[in-house]
Amino acid sequence: MQITSIAELEDLLGSPMPRAVSKERSTLTQTDRDWLALSPFVLVATSDADGNCDVSPKGDPPGFVHVIDEHTIAVPERPGNRRADSFHNVLSNPHVGLIFLIPGRRETLRINGRVRVFSDAPWFDEMVVEGHRPILALVVDIDTIYFHCQKAFMRSKLWKPETWTPEALPSHAKLIKSVQDTPESVEDLEAYYAEDRYSRGLYATP
Repeated sequence: MQITSIAELEDLLGSPMPRAVSKERSTLTQTDRDWLALSPFVLVATSDADGNCDVSPKGDPPGFVHVIDEHTIAVPERPGNRRADSFHNVLSNPHVGLIFLIPGRRETLRINGRVRVFSDAPWFDEMVVEGHRPILALVVDIDTIYFHCQKAFMRSKLWKPETWTPEALPSHAKLIKSVQDTPESVEDLEAYYAEDRYSRGLYATP
């Protein structure tokens, strides 16, 4: 049966616990800052003016997200494929959702807010990694912030290495070739995505 109204949804799920309702806050606490200082990975969810959605992963050494003040954080942009989907989206729709992970921890820190795009600011110097100063950053003005519970990570066993099966799928090069008509051969793609070569472009265009 398809659910088509909020009333139907709430009737099925029931009411949230008071703690789940009251956990939202609008400013960073020291606990939030401590989490951000240890997080090497964030998922950035955006959508354009028409509602077309995107979720982009961002990763760097722990603490790569810069805390500007208790209401504002900055997420640096590193060299990538130049699609810049998130940046295209937020220039027409500034709303953003972020989920910050710490490897091994089953909770996540969630931040929702509104984004501005900066090409420079004094605090860019504090986001240098391996000599690379970002040329862009997403500056998030925080609307809500809260910790999300452990259940998804417990169900998925995401951090349990004994459940990992990366070899169950072909290499990335073979996956690309199977879904995309590229001029490169599988061998060419294997060479391109080889870790020693690919890693050279993590902070500078190879």
